[in-house]
Amino acid sequence: HKTGQIERRSRGKSDDPAKYFMASEVVGYDTQPKFSSALNADIAARGGRVMVFVHGYNTGFDAAVYRLTQIVHDSGYPGTPVLFSWASGARTTDYVYDKESASAARDQLEVTLRMLEQSGARRIDIVAHSLGTWVTMETLRQMAITGDRDLGGKLGDVVLASPDIDVDVFKSQMRRYGKPDKPFILLLSDDDRALRLSGLIAGSRPRVGDYKDAADLASYGVTVVDLSKVKGSDSFNHTKFADNPTLVKMIGQRLREDDGFASDRDVTDRISLLGQ
Repeated sequence: HKTGQIERRSRGKSDDPAKYFMASEVVGYDTQPKFSSALNADIAARGGRVMVFVHGYNTGFDAAVYRLTQIVHDSGYPGTPVLFSWASGARTTDYVYDKESASAARDQLEVTLRMLEQSGARRIDIVAHSLGTWVTMETLRQMAITGDRDLGGKLGDVVLASPDIDVDVFKSQMRRYGKPDKPFILLLSDDDRALRLSGLIAGSRPRVGDYKDAADLASYGVTVVDLSKVKGSDSFNHTKFADNPTLVKMIGQRLREDDGFASDRDVTDRISLLGQ
């Protein structure tokens, strides 16, 4: 395995878990209490930390599972990984469908986060990518309206990678949520071709993920990290947070520390060095 990559078996190749990402076992639970019990046991065994990953546009369930697996493995995250998968069409032509599906998933993401709040978890980190940041921000917004925006004090770091959200909508979401106790982390890149296309579809409106006025966003209580000079592995420069080997390890290191990304100056300086 090469850090930052997801090695998938090509058609005609034989199964080989030493070479390819593969599911070795699938366990089903016919009731939520049974699932919660198994989840709670895993959380306890891993020290009470949880990472919830919310995937983005054009991402099928299998691709989301493998992406989360790759992030956890490459970053060295010690806690329990939890995938929140919403119904993406998993096709580049299904953007509008994906946006509607993402919106429909908001309540279920809150249900999932509340379930984790009631578990033995002491800290719940959220890593959301692309259109998954829309689901996440909408969910956090409605949680704030109900009066418990930080999961009873258990909400850890919120990392929004390549956010596919209209800038004005994001500002509105943050105003409703209020300045977070721990700044949300925005990973932006002005060479993100996927977000450029998304902006065109939305009427040439800028997306948060390729917005160039970092100071404007920072005033809402977020830490903005510019990845524009960092190399990505995909031609769209849309998954740098996960496929750049140095960056995914750095993110993992920050998540492993109790203060998370609290020392944002250190993170920004190291990203700047990485881009040189």
